[in-house]
Amino acid sequence: MSTIDYIVLFGYFISITAFGLWMARKTKTSDAYFRGERKFKWYIMIGQAFGVGTHAEMPVAQTGATFSQGFATIWYQWKNMLITPFYWLIAPFYRRSERTTVGEIIEDRYGSKMGLVYSLFAVSFFVFNMGVMLQGAAKVISVASGNLISPDMVVLAMTIAFIIYSFAGGLIAAAYTDFIQSFLIITLSIMLIPLGLKEINGFAGMKAVLPDHFFDLFNSASGIDAFTIAMLAINGIVGITAQPHMISMCATGNTERAGRIGQTFGSMVKRLVTIGWALTGLVVAALVIKNGATLADPEMAFGYACSVLLVPGLVGLMLAAIVAANMSACSNFMVNTGALFTKNFYKKYLNPEAVDQKLLWMGRYSGLGLSVLAVLFALSIKNVLHAFLFTETLAAFMGIIFLGGIIWKRANRYGAAAAVIISLTTYYIANITSTDQLMMVYKWKPAPFGLAMLSGFFVFWFVSILTKPEDKEKNDAFFDNMRRKSDAKQPGSDGKKPLASESGDDLLLLDLPGWGHKERWINFFHRYREDLIGFLLSWIVVGALILLAWGILQL
Repeated sequence: MSTIDYIVLFGYFISITAFGLWMARKTKTSDAYFRGERKFKWYIMIGQAFGVGTHAEMPVAQTGATFSQGFATIWYQWKNMLITPFYWLIAPFYRRSERTTVGEIIEDRYGSKMGLVYSLFAVSFFVFNMGVMLQGAAKVISVASGNLISPDMVVLAMTIAFIIYSFAGGLIAAAYTDFIQSFLIITLSIMLIPLGLKEINGFAGMKAVLPDHFFDLFNSASGIDAFTIAMLAINGIVGITAQPHMISMCATGNTERAGRIGQTFGSMVKRLVTIGWALTGLVVAALVIKNGATLADPEMAFGYACSVLLVPGLVGLMLAAIVAANMSACSNFMVNTGALFTKNFYKKYLNPEAVDQKLLWMGRYSGLGLSVLAVLFALSIKNVLHAFLFTETLAAFMGIIFLGGIIWKRANRYGAAAAVIISLTTYYIANITSTDQLMMVYKWKPAPFGLAMLSGFFVFWFVSILTKPEDKEKNDAFFDNMRRKSDAKQPGSDGKKPLASESGDDLLLLDLPGWGHKERWINFFHRYREDLIGFLLSWIVVGALILLAWGILQL
């Protein structure tokens, strides 16, 4: 670390904190704090989705996996690639719910007890994920700085910075700083590649020393086969629906389309930069061979490249980018944690008559307190990739009841409760049986996960069929809301929000079992125009990204 590196790093801290505090002046109400008053433009939504969905542990984990097993390990991060177009289809669910937290949506669908169960999970999810992010940053910074700067010091500075502006400005400050920091994350993803290629004599030098299977887009040698990709994809599409920050990702845009664009194409940007992380892993694998070096932990590969390749000034820029990747997500998670505690615990059970200002301050203080718990959890994490997949696997078990409850009207609270219990129990029994060890975080394996999901969905259906349905009036009101535009400026002819089918915004996935009825096919292309066009464009982008990765491997 040189003087200019310290100037760049601490200049970043000061600048982003000042910018966040400047944006915080717009936050006067609890809705502004928790949802930004649903006024974000589409480009802010893209930056927010990309920033929140991209954490410092991801380039660490991906570079380490590629370093040890080859490019095909990109599917650990690309597990959502093949289901990203579905984000376009599910995003309006959250805005049409008119809710502040996913916990409230679960309560609307299944009742207060299931809402409480989900809310407890959601708090744990935020604490786990923030802990994973902090540990990911610590691994990189420790090696990249040559141990000249304490990881604890950087984590402390990072935590203080995002807490200051998030505490003051809520989602408004978080979203706008995410947009700014997304450019630093892109820098983080590509900076090492040209420097590394120069050191190892380009792609020719890399291919001369690495095994051929390191350059496959997918193979079984990397531990990524078709079955694993399929299970990762299921993990992604089911799990993401129940992730507790989805309201902020999909429902805070000024229109439904802004939410669709943000979540779908913000995620596409992440898929793009993931190619850079995987390519960096190949570069480091060749660099280590050239230098005769040995890495005790594959997840040190990214930090090793930083320490070997970066010159003064660029070290500080890289550390700032790593911090940006974490702060963009941590700030959003802090706000969402505060919203969850305030709406689903404080207002519901402790102070139902709380005025808006009381809710605003409770959101701030509860988010602060739960962020501190995340720091403590970070100290117990050993493997970043396994911890990351573990948190998303837990979300997938909750996703059974969220996604199932949206697409199947007959689903009820009894089936939902049984699905969560059975899927989680099956997952642990399968892992205990295969490892003969009892632990909280297992290495993610496709077979135990697939068995758990199959069991969960079956029990969800079976128990729901055998038990009494949800209250018809409440259930009809829930689904009626999902069929109406949430961003319409004028009410419909019945005085309510206009039906989405009238403007081509009906949702393809809604009440999926009803697709056998001929009424569903009347004016099909007009009713589902927005879904169909966006879904098709999303698949075109997916194809282009996969083709780009394949093309790079042919160089």
